[in-house]
Amino acid sequence: MSLRPTLIRRFCLALLAAIAGFAGMGSAQARAGGPEDALKLYVEKAAAGLPGRVEVSIGSLDERLRLGPCGRVEPYIPTGMRLWGKSQIGLRCIEGSSWSVFLPVEVKVFGQALVAARALSPGQPVAREDVALQEVEFTKEPGVAIADARQLEGKMTTRMLAAGTVLRQEHFRAPPAIGAGDSVRVVYTGEGFNISTSGRAIGNALEGQPVRVQTESGRVVQGIARAGRVVEMKL
Repeated sequence: MSLRPTLIRRFCLALLAAIAGFAGMGSAQARAGGPEDALKLYVEKAAAGLPGRVEVSIGSLDERLRLGPCGRVEPYIPTGMRLWGKSQIGLRCIEGSSWSVFLPVEVKVFGQALVAARALSPGQPVAREDVALQEVEFTKEPGVAIADARQLEGKMTTRMLAAGTVLRQEHFRAPPAIGAGDSVRVVYTGEGFNISTSGRAIGNALEGQPVRVQTESGRVVQGIARAGRVVEMKL
């Protein structure tokens, strides 16, 4: 819904004129564009640091409000309010009556991000042809969307992803450096020496994570997973 002049007059006969000068616009320019355009410009300027193309929609004041006459209205961003998705800005009278109201706004942010070009299965390595770059609405996404395909190199999916899904970091993980049942080389290192033996991994581990290994002698030890199916044991 838009902020209609008839609705504004219902609350305060002077509000239309009072809004004309705010948002840093000249009075003639603001009146020509209307109060809604001035409000949009104010929100767009306040949201200038957001990552992407911004679209602003202005809602309507509560029709039950009864506001006193005001010679000048000042917009402001309420403390702690984030201009992201459905939000609010404040309007307060600074000449005449003493009142402050909240006006609903919606801030949509669009930008380039990767989407699944086709359905992807859990545990599937990701190739360039599996993804496509397109404009998406960031404000509809619960997490941070991925824009650079290089971030997916060497990664695999953590869940089923339907075609068109906006890709986020939590959708991917690095493959384990060592998998359960893998034959591994256990390397014991100390000051001035290292000794290696063979073993079998009991669990999965990413590089740098701890992993348990059963050695050739049947003893179970724990070391740090390294690339090349190596388990490092420091003595």
